[in-house]
Amino acid sequence: MSAQTSGQLGDVPPETVLRELGDDGVLLLTLNRPGRHNAWGYDMEERYFGLLDEAAQDPDVRVIVVTGAGGTFCPGMDMQVLKQGSTDPNYQRPVRRPQTHVRTVPKPVVAAVDGACAGIGFVQALMADVRFTTARSKWTPSFTRLGLPAEDAVSWLLPRLVGAGHAADLLMSCRVVRGDEAARLGLVNRCVEPAELLPTALAWAGEVARSCSPRAVAMVKQQLAYDATADLEQARTRADKFLVEARGLPDYREGVASFRERRAPRFEGLPEDQPPIGPERFAV
Repeated sequence: MSAQTSGQLGDVPPETVLRELGDDGVLLLTLNRPGRHNAWGYDMEERYFGLLDEAAQDPDVRVIVVTGAGGTFCPGMDMQVLKQGSTDPNYQRPVRRPQTHVRTVPKPVVAAVDGACAGIGFVQALMADVRFTTARSKWTPSFTRLGLPAEDAVSWLLPRLVGAGHAADLLMSCRVVRGDEAARLGLVNRCVEPAELLPTALAWAGEVARSCSPRAVAMVKQQLAYDATADLEQARTRADKFLVEARGLPDYREGVASFRERRAPRFEGLPEDQPPIGPERFAV
């Protein structure tokens, strides 16, 4: 990948999340607090979400891959923050955006998870559209072992990934699941060797970035968000509305032309004003 430097987001330290945009339109975001094993802090959160906002508005970005530096993803909230929040009666938590923010980004987000993936790290990995991991990785919600319930809509999302029984097991016991079991449960899409983790995630992302219409992919992400709680007829009706829109766009003409001419497609990137994924669009 060719590096492209991003500007700072306000006063947030840029080193907490590294940014690298490849020539193929794949943006690599790396959680980077090596001295704290990438433990989640509010500075990291602000920068990560800010970079996602930038990526959503950048036509050159087509797919986003998020990973962690130093052989680990994210072990959860920084223990200093947890200690202060649990012992200081005067502690004021900052105003934060929902942890589901990733799911509003109209571009695919891929999580490449190695090492620890716990607590809010577990949450953020689940918010990605596609997940790759390693056999040595350790996945756990960790909530109940901290005296907390399931956070950030994980109790909605997890049963849809692994089924109700497995979700109850994971959320109630908060036991550690290794990457190979995570793959068997359906928690992740694929379990690979550590050396192959990032190449596998980048290869998937690159194929989508090169070969798939950004507008169509955004529509699919919107459909997946809606249809998780829709009935069959609602899903069909919504798909018809999306088809009417898609057939009037340049990507459809280019997709058909590239197929007929047996060449790679030349799709345009999403416009800067592409709306986020949300319930206000194409409701039925």
